[in-house]
Amino acid sequence: MPHDAQSWIDALHLVPHPEGGHYRETYRAALAVTRDGAARTASTAIYYLLRHGERSRLHRIRSDELWHFHAGDGLQVHVFAADEPSVLRLGLDLAAGEAPQQWVAAGAWFGAEVERPGGWALVSCTVAPGFEFANLEFADRDALVRAFPGHADVITRLT
Repeated sequence: MPHDAQSWIDALHLVPHPEGGHYRETYRAALAVTRDGAARTASTAIYYLLRHGERSRLHRIRSDELWHFHAGDGLQVHVFAADEPSVLRLGLDLAAGEAPQQWVAAGAWFGAEVERPGGWALVSCTVAPGFEFANLEFADRDALVRAFPGHADVITRLT
C-alpha cells in the first residue's frame, strides 16, 4: 500500500485538477436526471489528493458534494455560504473534530487545504447531480472578501 502522496498519485493514475491537487474520475452514473432544464448524470465520483502547499481553490458548483476521507493527514474544507463561514474537518481523528465524511451544500463557495507541513490527504468526492466542468465557478477574491471581511486571510490563500 502506498505511504506517500506521490505513490498514491502514481498508483491511482491521478492527474492535475484545474482547482489544484490531483484527481481521477472513477464513476459517472448512466442514469440521467433533469436539473435546471438540462439533462445531467445522476452522480459522479472522483479520487482527489491534496498536498500541503497546494490548495483546492475556492469554487462553487450547483450540486451537493460529499467528501470521504481515505488516507493521509486531516483536510480542512473552508465553506462560505449565506450564513456564517465554517470549516469542515475531514479525517480520522474524531477527538480533534475530524470526521471521515463531510458534505458541502450546492451553491456554497468552498476550498480545501492540508495544514500539516509535509502532509497530504487522499479523499473521494461524490457529487449529485453529477459534476460537470461547465458548472464549476471559481470565486472572485475581492467579492468574497467584501462579503466575508473577517476571513480575508483564508480567502486570499485559497483564491
